[in-house]
Amino acid sequence: MNFLNIAFLTLTLVLSCSSESSGSNDTPIDLNLEITLVGANSNNPNGDGSGKIQVSASAQNAVRYAFRFDGEDLVESASGTIEHTFTKNGVNSYSIVAWAYSETGEFINKTVTVDVYRSDEEFATLVFSDEFEYEGSPDTQKWHHQVIPPNNGSWHNNELQHYTDRPENSFASNGTLKIHAIKEEYTASGSTKAYTSARLNSKYAFTYGRVEVRAKLPGSAGTWPAIWTLGANVNETGNYFGDQYGSVGWPLCGEIDIMEQTGWDKNSIISHFHWGDLNTQEYKDTGGETAVSNASTEFHIYSLEWDASSMKAYVDDTLVFELPNSSDKPYNHAHYLLLNIAMGGNLGGEVPANFTQDTFEIDYVRIYQ
Repeated sequence: MNFLNIAFLTLTLVLSCSSESSGSNDTPIDLNLEITLVGANSNNPNGDGSGKIQVSASAQNAVRYAFRFDGEDLVESASGTIEHTFTKNGVNSYSIVAWAYSETGEFINKTVTVDVYRSDEEFATLVFSDEFEYEGSPDTQKWHHQVIPPNNGSWHNNELQHYTDRPENSFASNGTLKIHAIKEEYTASGSTKAYTSARLNSKYAFTYGRVEVRAKLPGSAGTWPAIWTLGANVNETGNYFGDQYGSVGWPLCGEIDIMEQTGWDKNSIISHFHWGDLNTQEYKDTGGETAVSNASTEFHIYSLEWDASSMKAYVDDTLVFELPNSSDKPYNHAHYLLLNIAMGGNLGGEVPANFTQDTFEIDYVRIYQ
């Protein structure tokens, strides 16, 4: 299910009426229009991309109504309520004319203008985003720092870092988020590590949608950056929304690696899937990779398109890997997003002795449904 309730934004438009009647006592008066942009909310003030609006007209002494949408044919409505779909893509301004008629044919009318968003794209509604247009620590309403290792003071995969919530390791500035890996001795959870970094978990879980992360990757050998998801039901210390415990372990929760990069090959990126078969509990994984020669010097868009039939991982417009979805995979329930740099470990490899620090820079995170 979607953890964000999509609201309906209602605009009540009360304008001066223009009357073209004989002025009898039957003349309708006080024509009011209420226009609802379907799916509108604070992120999508012009609607959810369907182009649909709902119109309700009311007036004293009126027994029927008629509407004209942006110069199209007149449409009558006895009740004064009607739904209309605009088909032009993008955000466009449209005029709506409403007439209210009395039993004897006297009428008044009113014209209003609305801005409506229409998109033919499958994923048109922005349900979660962070543009990082602020200074300092990541927005605590959107992100949780996972700092408690689940494995006796250490992280999985033989990683060499401690994750912290310090501003030295993650902060927003000049319109981007920086996740900063540093060579330094740091003690936490009863163990001392030679490196620190940050691991951010979104305080938002979603089922299906399009994830877009525009990012520039660290270029140093030994760094292992990742943009990925875990099932929100994962039983792991300090997971999404804070120190919660889910109902299943890894890999039964499912993992989607939208982007990860090894510590020894900075000219390509990997998209990979890990899961436990829901029938047999057997561990399975598969994925692919593609060349990205300038991932450390230029921003690229790393994205996932996920629905009930498939999951497709992209870098810019290049499909990296597609995995068919099915009922035996844990990809039909909510996942949450993670951003991090690990040091060393299974995909980080050897960290050079002269490593001092490097940065994973994220321009924005957007999730559409």
